[in-house]
Amino acid sequence: MAGWLEGEATVSAYRPLTGRENLEVLGRMHHLGRRGGELLDRFDLAAAGDRLVKTWSGGMRGRLDLVATFIVAPPVLFLDEPTTGLGPRARSEIWSTIRELAAAGTTVLLTTQYMDEADQLADDLVIIDAGRAVASGSPDNLKNKIGVYVDVVAATAADLTATAAVPGGWTGAEPAIDPDRQLVSIRIDPAATVPDIVRRLDSAGVGVQDVGIRRPTLDEVFLHLTANPHQEIAV
Repeated sequence: MAGWLEGEATVSAYRPLTGRENLEVLGRMHHLGRRGGELLDRFDLAAAGDRLVKTWSGGMRGRLDLVATFIVAPPVLFLDEPTTGLGPRARSEIWSTIRELAAAGTTVLLTTQYMDEADQLADDLVIIDAGRAVASGSPDNLKNKIGVYVDVVAATAADLTATAAVPGGWTGAEPAIDPDRQLVSIRIDPAATVPDIVRRLDSAGVGVQDVGIRRPTLDEVFLHLTANPHQEIAV
């Protein structure tokens, strides 16, 4: 059948068969019985499982291809942006299955543009920008290298610009501003404390609703490293 390669864990679905038949055939090729029905249920494809795959949408066929990789537990599994276009439930199931495979001994090499996905799943990651590896390590280690961020919520929308100017003056960097939440975020010296920050804001005559210090998100790590890929991380 075109699209099937015996011995391969991942294949393109054969469109003249139903989704259920595709998974059953693949399971039998690997002497694994009929696990296909269970996987269709887990990944929200059961309702379409008995329809010919050629009637499915492109997104559904892509999900079926991904589900087929979970028929077996290979020693090494390569996944290229596996959750693109998936809803929250299917995405959560993919994450759960990847964790199960890794816990059982499968080495998973995953490419993704979703930093929250890398944060959830990666024991070790490599950040690539313009074809060049700019950093590697565990998510926690990379966050620790960046330092900490302060979030300041302006008292009113009209105060947002003045609020942003204060921490921007401390660091010389341009803060990130979220007008919808009246939020200013900027990377600061890890030795800074909330009382220190509040005193500086008070001295500048800026009233705020809230001030907090937090670790950076992996998105912020990525943006920082790819903005200055040839510079040492300064904290």
